[in-house]
Amino acid sequence: MAVTTPQVISFARGVPAPECLAVDELAECARAVLERDGRTILSYGSGAGYAPLRTLIGEWFGVPPSRVVLTNGSLNGFVLLAQRLARGQSAIVEVPTYDRAIKILLAAGATIPAVGVDDQGMVPDELENQLRQNPTNAFIYTIPTFQNPTGQTMSADRRERIVGIARQAGVPLFEDDPYGLIRFEGESLPAIFDLSGKESIYSSSFSKTVAPGLRVGWFILPEQLAEEITEAATATYITPVLLAQATVHEFISRGLFEPNLRRVNGLLKARRDAMLGALEKHFSGAKWSRPQGGYFIWLELPTGTIAQEVIARAEGVTAVPGPDFGGAPNTMRLAYSFVSPDEIETGMERLAAAV
Repeated sequence: MAVTTPQVISFARGVPAPECLAVDELAECARAVLERDGRTILSYGSGAGYAPLRTLIGEWFGVPPSRVVLTNGSLNGFVLLAQRLARGQSAIVEVPTYDRAIKILLAAGATIPAVGVDDQGMVPDELENQLRQNPTNAFIYTIPTFQNPTGQTMSADRRERIVGIARQAGVPLFEDDPYGLIRFEGESLPAIFDLSGKESIYSSSFSKTVAPGLRVGWFILPEQLAEEITEAATATYITPVLLAQATVHEFISRGLFEPNLRRVNGLLKARRDAMLGALEKHFSGAKWSRPQGGYFIWLELPTGTIAQEVIARAEGVTAVPGPDFGGAPNTMRLAYSFVSPDEIETGMERLAAAV
């Protein structure tokens, strides 16, 4: 008798569901920019990226376009920034934090002293302690809104305090904000960038709001650092993908960005709700975050439970163990962004059966 293996339901990657992608609209935008400006966007250009999109982002944030650097996804810019600022230096990170950020900083030769997070975000007392122990730091890296991996959002008071601590210590803040617009409920909070008087480093991307395959990220940097990162980009790949950047600019200019964002947020909210419901149903005795947006829920299993072993035992479902992000052995990150609500219910039942 043949044994049927269930199709694996993945809660491992923060990827948008296929129906989140505005394929037809983006195809029309790409066609339009090629017909209108193909000779420019199919050639080499500035290492800082497509000028009209830099101008538009500068208008969004109230800065000159010279401070905006577009990169092939925000991780590409992170690599350039880490190589420029953190090589052989100390860079303070949250714990847990984005696993790829950890890898990038370590690859750049940085040491990464860690500051804990709670349900209000980075813990100020721990940050002050780290700064006393390590007064010389390249930057303080934080994901304050719908943090990866916990889904938590730093409170308004906490943001003010973190900005004040960093300013007093003379250490730059690096705010990574790919999820800020993926909000399902609650009030938006001021960016650390704005609270810092537009002096901090800000990074975001169109991967979550438009499409990750376009690979369009951006940084807002102090003028001198923007020039240095542009030089590094030029030396690395000459020009970012101008066609993708022009397509995003056209998508925004046609008024498609806001309605598409509302549509995407509705699709993701249904998935977030399905996962929260499944946790209530199947995971008594555990704790989990309740994010108001973003892609992730942080699950804390009962003390003594090893999340990696649970994931290994689970049949037909996968997730990422918390230690990959610097978390405790009994934690794991659950991404609800890709699979359907029905698959979420099935996958969470399978995961619970392995605990």
